Amino acid sequence: MTFKLDALFDSPEKQYLDANDLSLLSQYVSSIPERMTVYRTLRDQEIAIMQPIADALQQQGGHAEALVERSVRNGLMVLRYVAMAMLLDDDAFVEERLRGWLPEMVKAYDTQAVDQQLFQLLQQQLAKVFSPAQVNLLKPNLEKAQDLILNTRETVTLAGLL
Repeated sequence: MTFKLDALFDSPEKQYLDANDLSLLSQYVSSIPERMTVYRTLRDQEIAIMQPIADALQQQGGHAEALVERSVRNGLMVLRYVAMAMLLDDDAFVEERLRGWLPEMVKAYDTQAVDQQLFQLLQQQLAKVFSPAQVNLLKPNLEKAQDLILNTRETVTLAGLL
């Protein structure tokens, strides 16, 4: 269950959910079939979605093969976390899960330029596979992951200070 929904049910002082809470619950419940469809598609077509991206990154050249492989591997992991966050409707899931390792990997392997291209290609590929409404389910968490990559220096520096 999502963090938002957990908060609804963790209020012992409330006997009943109010109209806003019921609306939130209803919106989530009614979106579950669509979220599951998107999740299943990502799960079942992960390679078919990522392979054209890997091919395009290789063809564009300018990047070592090892960097492209690392970026695609990280992209697969990001896509899995984005899928889970979308399924759970948990706005914090992606950032919590990726902040601990993604910025460090990007910095250690210097994949930021390749990763940026990967995200652009991923957005194009997802638009081919999913409807605009389905892409909108994924978009907020994809953007969070992309921000972590683009702001790697700041993220890594802040993490080192904490």
